[in-house]
Amino acid sequence: MSGKLKMIKHHLTDAILMSHSAGTLPEAFGLVVAAHVSLCDDCRARLESFEAVGGALLGDGDCVDVSEECLEATMALIGQTPVLAEPANDHIPDAVLPAPLRDYVGGDLDAVRWRSIGAGVKQAVIETSGDESVRLLAIPGGAAMPDHGHKGLELTLVLQGAFRDEDDRFSRGDVEVANDDLHHTPVAEEGETCICLAATEAPLKFKGIVPRIAQRFIGI
Repeated sequence: MSGKLKMIKHHLTDAILMSHSAGTLPEAFGLVVAAHVSLCDDCRARLESFEAVGGALLGDGDCVDVSEECLEATMALIGQTPVLAEPANDHIPDAVLPAPLRDYVGGDLDAVRWRSIGAGVKQAVIETSGDESVRLLAIPGGAAMPDHGHKGLELTLVLQGAFRDEDDRFSRGDVEVANDDLHHTPVAEEGETCICLAATEAPLKFKGIVPRIAQRFIGI
């Protein structure tokens, strides 16, 4: 994906960015946030401002005396921490997957281990800690995802192509923040395959009987 990104219209909420800054966001959602922030100047600036405020609050806190043994033990642990090399794939020209996601996948799209889930749609589940789930979805142009609602929070980041639902259009860099109130039928736009990174804290609520049966096997 060379060249400058088109204007990103759909951003993360302040609440999500603050949770990410505080380190309280589950890993699955944190991956989507990190991927979006790597593409979005607006959300990256807001995240940095929240981190700055958090740092200032810590700096204003009362000082607590610690023993020399505690300091020595802490420095020893720091000394044992391996130095991580900078990822060699941080600046891959024309990469579809943002750098934070490539670190999980082990490369760009050619490193993704896709699994067909029917109707031409493919997915790749990404292993993270916690009960939440995050996966890459590849939806052929013109194809529709089954009509569904949500049980809690879902973050969907578009990485290639675009999709529309009853409310709006989402293209590369846009993130859709869905909750219990949203019920929709996303449709990938004609043309290139729509690739999304989606994190959920609970299985989707499919309306049709066939998707509900298939859900037992694909886990979405």
